[in-house]
Amino acid sequence: MSAVDSRRLRLLLLQNAPLILFLVLVAVFGSMSDRFLSPTNFMNIVTQAAHIAIIAIGMTFVLLVAGIDLSVGANMYASCIVVALYMKGWNPVFGFTVAAVLGLAFGAVNAFVITRLRVPAFIATLATLFVGRAIGLYLSGVKMIPFGKEILLLGRTTWLGLPVPIWIFLVVFLVALVTLRLTTFGRQVYAVGADPEAAGKAGIDVRKILFAVYCIAGACAAIGGLVSASQVAAASSTFGFQKEFPVIAAAVLGGTSLFGGRGGVIGTVFGAILIQTVENGLVMINADPYVYPLVVSAIIFLAVLVDSLRTDMLERLERRKIRVEAA
Repeated sequence: MSAVDSRRLRLLLLQNAPLILFLVLVAVFGSMSDRFLSPTNFMNIVTQAAHIAIIAIGMTFVLLVAGIDLSVGANMYASCIVVALYMKGWNPVFGFTVAAVLGLAFGAVNAFVITRLRVPAFIATLATLFVGRAIGLYLSGVKMIPFGKEILLLGRTTWLGLPVPIWIFLVVFLVALVTLRLTTFGRQVYAVGADPEAAGKAGIDVRKILFAVYCIAGACAAIGGLVSASQVAAASSTFGFQKEFPVIAAAVLGGTSLFGGRGGVIGTVFGAILIQTVENGLVMINADPYVYPLVVSAIIFLAVLVDSLRTDMLERLERRKIRVEAA
């Protein structure tokens, strides 16, 4: 095998690392628990992964422009507290609409600070993380707030054999997929992420694109939060706490680069299911709960490592291709 073929084989393995990891995990957990391989359990995994996938889809837009949003957990907490406190008895569709608007407004604040005040995204969203959590704690009085029965009913209802949370996730996924692949806006998102300076010279309003992706991430965080709320009875002060880490890990595991310009929502969904599979498998084998953070941390480390290796290898292949063409 030549050096080029060997390098391409390693790149192929890196690009399919999430699938390989998923198959290994299924084999390991399946050998340790018979219940893990049941169709019912796989349906539970997808249902429980729905809210992570929705938030991760919004995060994918941000990562594609080489940004970051650390405030998604606080956003989902604050938005859901508002819905839980002030919208009991309302139509759940209207509740989702209000939550999405609140989340979009939260994202717009992030976008304004980042694009207008030119504060780095890491610092800006870290600050709004604390602001959003403080707003939620103030409104709730640091108490557990129960959700209305109309929201809880969504989590227990099925349509055409699938739970409603999965249908909500599918709608968000299809809208995001079409937006990124078939619209001018989607192509501009990739262009800004690949090279913002070149995108600006090509006539793309870079600031407008950046503003839009943070608004999308905010709306997805709130919708994902309400999907999560439909599966639990109440929101405690830890609702959405540190949710940004598995969300970012899901996007990166699915192939979206932290450096922008590469990735997509299909891989993100697979990454979310992969992370939920790990958590489900740990529950099935009765693992020590203190092990969970260690495993999630290991997954995040693996996601960043794979992304770094993949990016480095792609750059080497591109440099080699340029030399061959020049000869």
